[in-house]
Amino acid sequence: MIDQALLDRVQKQAWFHKYPRGWPFLLFLIASITTAVSVMAIERADKVTRAVELDRNLTEISSALQRRVTENIALLRAGSALFATQDQVSEEQFSEFSQDLQGDGTLYGSLGMGWAPVIRADRIASFEVDLKTAGNRPGFTIDPRPGAGQGIVTPIVYLEPQSAPNRQAQGYDMFSDPARRKAMERAIAGRAPAATGLLHLVQDRGSSRAAGFLIYMPVFEDRGRGRMVKGFVFSPFRAQAFLTSASELYRNDSIDLAIYDDHVASETLMAEQRADGVSGPSIERRIDVAGQLWVVQVSDRKAGALSALSRITLFFGAIASLMVMAIGRLITKRAAEDRIVLEWLTSQASIRNSLTRELNHRVKNTLANVLSIAALTRRRSTGIDDFTESLTARIRALSATHDLLSQSDWGNAALGDIVRSELAPYMEGHESHVAMSGPAIKLAPNDAMSLGLAIHELATNAAKYGALSTIEGRIHVNWVLLSPELAEIHWREEGGPTVTEPKKRGFGRDLIEKIVAHELKSEVDLKFNPGGVECRLKVPVRASREFVLRNERR
Repeated sequence: MIDQALLDRVQKQAWFHKYPRGWPFLLFLIASITTAVSVMAIERADKVTRAVELDRNLTEISSALQRRVTENIALLRAGSALFATQDQVSEEQFSEFSQDLQGDGTLYGSLGMGWAPVIRADRIASFEVDLKTAGNRPGFTIDPRPGAGQGIVTPIVYLEPQSAPNRQAQGYDMFSDPARRKAMERAIAGRAPAATGLLHLVQDRGSSRAAGFLIYMPVFEDRGRGRMVKGFVFSPFRAQAFLTSASELYRNDSIDLAIYDDHVASETLMAEQRADGVSGPSIERRIDVAGQLWVVQVSDRKAGALSALSRITLFFGAIASLMVMAIGRLITKRAAEDRIVLEWLTSQASIRNSLTRELNHRVKNTLANVLSIAALTRRRSTGIDDFTESLTARIRALSATHDLLSQSDWGNAALGDIVRSELAPYMEGHESHVAMSGPAIKLAPNDAMSLGLAIHELATNAAKYGALSTIEGRIHVNWVLLSPELAEIHWREEGGPTVTEPKKRGFGRDLIEKIVAHELKSEVDLKFNPGGVECRLKVPVRASREFVLRNERR
């Protein structure tokens, strides 16, 4: 009996076992999609957070840059106020003032502080002579010389601190450069500090890629005709050093920062700072630096393509997805195994029932055959001994074929094995009396038992009256396959006593010509030739069917 509880449970899971690989994959897909959606939500929130943080950083950096500019402008304003009250600006006075304000000259990212007086072009020679003699500057020369139409020059007379780059800049006429001249004219017009755009500092003549700028503060003096510009207090800046100085005012190293003059382009890049990681979105802001517009651009930098929280979510989500898939696989595998067990139990029950019916059927058929053989044997027996011997031999013939079929679980029996088993008693020590040949042919159980009985009767007749009754007698048994569905067996005797056709039909002849022929559904050609009996019978090569020996109805 099949366990009803198991049957009920498996039946409930019948829909589940149909897709043993599909359901685990579907669960894995659902878990993976959930993980992906979670990561996307985290990344979206992180993107918003980083955008807010980036905007805050931009504000902080812009404020830091403007603070540095304001600090330098405050120094220049102080110098302008002081030198406006002096008729002449001496080197000692300027040096003392500069050191008091800037120390070593690197304060707030500048290269120092300088003084450039405004001199008419016709006074250049006398100015140089006065500075060489009175100012103890024997090598001072204004360069370059003003061209036609340039009425004034603004040479760098003092530049503190006296570093090597600053010393080589002394004497340079800044008014000769259009970018510097534009800033100075703007400072004069606005009476306020003015910054130049991107330019190359005189201090960096040896470096073609250095970017810098200057901030000018005009110094005015009162004359009879009004306030006239006396000169300029200025500070030169290397853009990269200025940015580094401003970076002390903020503490975010995970962003990219770039400063451009007026607009964003590779040729207007003044300074930049790069961080490690993957470049993210960027934002820009324009700031005013002493009348000159700068563009500050910051870009977010991430340590990886995903945030730390997203990576953790993705990692554990992947593990969870695999676990869900594994659990789903175990469940579906268990359902499939239960289904296999159910099918096996069902098939075993079906086989058991079939075997029981088949056994009952075969037992009834065998008993019917035995009764039929016994009845026919009794009618043609001369005595009890003859009856017993004939009946025993025929039952043994059935038993021999049964044994062959039992070895193949009643699937089929080889034609050659059937012939050999029936002739085995006559071949012991006299194998040369029997010659057999033919291809390998498998017969159904019912056809095998019919053929076994026919060969038994032929062999019995040969042993009593034919070729097997003498030493010189021979039997030739050959079989061929006429078609995939039909085989022919040829029995031929020779060397035995002279054969005459019997006047009375015996049971063996009836068994062969009528009963066996009826079972094999073919005619039997039995001839009693003088040289020996010859028999041809055809056997169907077919699937198993019921085997029944029916008694001839008279």
